[in-house]
Amino acid sequence: MNELLGTVDWSRAQFALTAMYHWLFVPLTIGLSVIVAIMETIYVRTGDSRWKGITKFWMTLFGINFACGVATGIILEFEFGTNWSNYSWFVGDIFGAPLAIEGILAFFMEATFIAVMFFGWNKVSRRFHLASTWLTALGVSLSALWILVANAWMQNPVGMRFDPAQMRNVMDNFFEVAFNAVAINKFFHAVFSGWTLAGVFVVGVSGWMLMRRRNIEAMRRSMKIGSIVGLAGILMTFYTGHGSAVQVARVQPMKLAAMEGLFNGGRDQALVGFGILDPEFRPGDKGDPMLFSIEIPYALSWLASGDPHAFVPGINDLIAGRAIDDNGDTVRTASYADRMASGRAAQDALRAYDNAHRSSDIPAMEAASADIARNFGDFGYGYFTDPMQAVPPVGLTFYSFHIMVIAGGFLLAILLIMLIVSYRRPALLGKNWLAWLAMLSVPAVWICSQSGWVTAEVGRQPWVIQNLLPTCAAISDVTAASVRLTFWIFAAIFTLLLVAEISIMLRYIAKASKTDIENDNH
Repeated sequence: MNELLGTVDWSRAQFALTAMYHWLFVPLTIGLSVIVAIMETIYVRTGDSRWKGITKFWMTLFGINFACGVATGIILEFEFGTNWSNYSWFVGDIFGAPLAIEGILAFFMEATFIAVMFFGWNKVSRRFHLASTWLTALGVSLSALWILVANAWMQNPVGMRFDPAQMRNVMDNFFEVAFNAVAINKFFHAVFSGWTLAGVFVVGVSGWMLMRRRNIEAMRRSMKIGSIVGLAGILMTFYTGHGSAVQVARVQPMKLAAMEGLFNGGRDQALVGFGILDPEFRPGDKGDPMLFSIEIPYALSWLASGDPHAFVPGINDLIAGRAIDDNGDTVRTASYADRMASGRAAQDALRAYDNAHRSSDIPAMEAASADIARNFGDFGYGYFTDPMQAVPPVGLTFYSFHIMVIAGGFLLAILLIMLIVSYRRPALLGKNWLAWLAMLSVPAVWICSQSGWVTAEVGRQPWVIQNLLPTCAAISDVTAASVRLTFWIFAAIFTLLLVAEISIMLRYIAKASKTDIENDNH
């Protein structure tokens, strides 16, 4: 058992490490591709060669980041086979489809047009080159789309059926998988957060150059584009975030409860704007789980359902199967104990089906299939021995969510200031305090982005597939020692890759600052 738990923990740690490094690069790639395309569009429409030089500068930074994103992303897909083979067997027919489309369609599209984008200057027409740049940006977003479709299916499994003969899930409806409501919200949320990150990145780099009095006009122009794209991105990120919260409340209510540190739910539920959790508080304990909190009245009920008076269940409510009907009466739903019993019934029925199949007992197979279908929605709960095993790490989920929200509010203010200053008071762009504000926003946006990823993925634990497969049942038959070894190898390689990327970017920015960026021959 200790070895098993060790393998689970190290497999989770390795995947989290790889995903977090990958997510350092992906949002910047998504957003910069759009910013570069906008800049080149201005160049083509105006014929102003200065915009061509500016486009080339930011395009080079995009290319450096793109290469690092590809390197880390490939490793993630291999890990499904090495560390999560049970998961791959259980749902590979479904999960593999969007990943295959991503590789065949989106990534191929990126790889094709990015070559024209970088090497086609003065070799193809302006309009064809511009089309290639926009198609690269489209390919980047489409790549994110299919990956997020796969991820969203893990959060809300639809469009499938369980085949007891194969003991695995098979796709039943591709369109249900592709147009999963959770996937749609996740896609737009991720894309717009990428716009925000890239906009802040452009603002920060522009601020550094303006502080050093270099390429002033080019950086003022870049600041305008960066602040516009960034502000549009963060406003839409907030909007799609609300949509995501509605979906989380519908399909992952335990995640929502953990995000808010909500143990006992109710109507007219307030949203914790800022708070400190009692680290000793556990589900079932009496009293207030918050040592300190600043709350926004009715906001959580509105965020979860659009109704400021709606009932929002807490952790204790979900464990006990407690809810409130439209009349305000307390009603009982399926408790976690009930779900555990249902899950064990499904697993027992699966074993009965297998035995019946071996003996060619058709009536017994049909009876077992009916039992499986009746209880399969709770299949994963059958692996638990205690309802508490289905509760995610509340503290980590709560703090990561609130760090994301606070950082997002800070970034909204910064981008609004930069946009107003760029258009109304451009003389202030040379002030050191404003430049420092712009540069400090760069680490803030990555903190915001990483916190969002942690919230989404830690908040759904212990599930690999919501309600169907917990992490403890999804791993490969490998030793903890082997996973631990590869964890440290990947940690070293990815850290070196990140250091290399930062170093190359800083050197390029420093070198470019000493040249005339607006001259496209820089």
